[in-house]
Amino acid sequence: MTKKPVTAIILGAGHRAMAYADYSAAHPDELKIVGVADPDEYRRKFVRERFGFPESQCFVSAEELAREPKFADVVINGTMDEIHVETSIPVLEKGYDMLLEKPFAVNEEELDRLVEVVNRNGNKVMICHVLRYNPVYLNIKNSILSGEIGDVINIQTVEDVSYHHLSTSYVRGKWANSKKCHTSMLLAKCCHDLDLMMWLMGDDKPVSVSSVGSRFHFRPENAPENSGTRCLVDCPRVDYCDYSAKRLYLDHPDSWEVYVWRELEDIENPTDEQRREILMKSDYGRCMFKCDNDVVDHQSVLVNFASGATGTHNLTGGAAESLRTIRVIGTKGEIYAELEKKFVKIKTINPDPKKYFDERIIDLSKTPDEGHGGADTALTADFIKFIRDDNPSVSCTSIHNSIAGHRIIFLADKSRENNGQVMYL
Repeated sequence: MTKKPVTAIILGAGHRAMAYADYSAAHPDELKIVGVADPDEYRRKFVRERFGFPESQCFVSAEELAREPKFADVVINGTMDEIHVETSIPVLEKGYDMLLEKPFAVNEEELDRLVEVVNRNGNKVMICHVLRYNPVYLNIKNSILSGEIGDVINIQTVEDVSYHHLSTSYVRGKWANSKKCHTSMLLAKCCHDLDLMMWLMGDDKPVSVSSVGSRFHFRPENAPENSGTRCLVDCPRVDYCDYSAKRLYLDHPDSWEVYVWRELEDIENPTDEQRREILMKSDYGRCMFKCDNDVVDHQSVLVNFASGATGTHNLTGGAAESLRTIRVIGTKGEIYAELEKKFVKIKTINPDPKKYFDERIIDLSKTPDEGHGGADTALTADFIKFIRDDNPSVSCTSIHNSIAGHRIIFLADKSRENNGQVMYL
């Protein structure tokens, strides 16, 4: 018997929610978008016209949606991190299942509150740990599961955040000030990495964590001599500063358009002059050293597992190039991979004459660049299987699978605030 498509309502019609919702265009037999809830009138109209449902199925908030009779199977929640819990609870209480963007909570109290609601109502909630579906990490997981490198002794994950990404998101942008966005940089940027560590360690659970880090570089006392407060208004360094808003945004207008040019999204072909006017008044036009940022620009985390295995994660912002790397050391061999370079290298012990190890390289260069290497599409397809009870993959992350990674981050930040004190789960 042919299955009906899973029907979904978009809650928070931003970039991430739309990435998952667009799966319905190529797979209308699997997913159908039937509603939207977003406070922005332009976005509500855009989603309604894109997916072809009536205006009566448009809402300004999760609360307004929850007051109506349930008319879909699931909600795709792509709201901002700090309102994930408050927007999720009304629709979960209404009986909807959910695809929820990570991080699903911004502190332990919120985590416990949301999990209690899910347990009480029996909702199916899957968290968007999309990198579990990327071919690089999926190959690593399968190698570990096969026993190829033996028991895992240590996992080392590294994330180098490029200078332009750091500028746009964590100094000038949405996640720059923890008092406003209610998240740390470790939670907002490295929720993926710590989740991957927990996932790759399988049944070996974390027992303690410690962490150190700081806001090292982007502080007022480090501002260049004679620098202004706004790049395009009063700064003589606008044409040569590495962090000039002119050089990062006007000269690369397509790189960060979903963030920097948010006010121009309803204009089909904005001009350079319109963009310049935005930068003269928006947060993205501020001097990098004179913003209200308070999150770290580097942090190191050490995790101890029940077996005695360990894991480390190193986050550094301001690198020339964005790069995620991972090394997994086992009792029989090791794995090294680079996400952006799209390869996995596996070495296994071999003491035969003229050998010390065997090596095989998995070349993933032909995987797409868009959508996290095809992972956005794979995650959405797996979510549909999760909802249908149709044998989801090893990457599928219910809210219960995501708890450990979140707790590790909350405790790591608490440790950092206490000079690296060991925190126990």
